[in-house]
This record gives sequence, structure tokens and C-alpha cells, in this order.
Amino acid sequence: MQHGTRTVGSVEQICLVTTVVDARSVADVLAAAAVAGRLAASAQVGGPVASTYWWDGRVETAQEWSVQFKTSPDRVEALVDHVRVAHPYDVPEILVFTVGSGHPAYQNWVFEQTRH
Repeated sequence: MQHGTRTVGSVEQICLVTTVVDARSVADVLAAAAVAGRLAASAQVGGPVASTYWWDGRVETAQEWSVQFKTSPDRVEALVDHVRVAHPYDVPEILVFTVGSGHPAYQNWVFEQTRH
């Protein structure tokens, strides 16, 4: 069965790209821009979360919002570049994970949604 130019049932890997920011509105903009630009198939904003970290030689605490993007491996570099440029922090947390397995139909959906 054909879906677009890919055969349904073939499996594409999914990558998760995560970051945190200091405002819900910033998280929402990052999520919306990545999905609208087809850099990610979807993005979820969560929070607030309490973060504790070292910065400028001392322990800081802050309220942050997390953003988790689902994308295809071939879109990771462009997504990371987008997040890095749009991110308000001097040193943004941007982590990339490759999903070991997932529902094949969802994996195909992520691939299809990250195409132009």
C-alpha cells in the first residue's frame, strides 16, 4: 500500500530533540515554528519544571518549560540549528536522542510530516 512516496510498513527511525526555556510563550513559539517549518512532525510543551543547575560559579534554581520535538534523523541538524538560533539562553540545553523502536505507523507519520 502506498502512502506518498513511501511504502506503509517500512520503518523510519524517530529522533527526539529536547530543550528547556524560561517562559511558556518562548516554548510555544519554538514548538510552533519547528512544526510549521517541517523541522519536526510534532512538539510538546511541558512544565513548569523546577530546574537546579550551575551557572557563573554558583547553584541556581529556575522555573522552566520543556519542549520535546519528534523528527526524522535527516532533519535533526536543521532542527538543532533552528533551536540554537531562536533560543534565548547563552548556552541552551539541546539534547538529541534516537528512539530504539516505536509504532511503525507513527514512525512513518513522523517521516512524512517532516517532508516539504
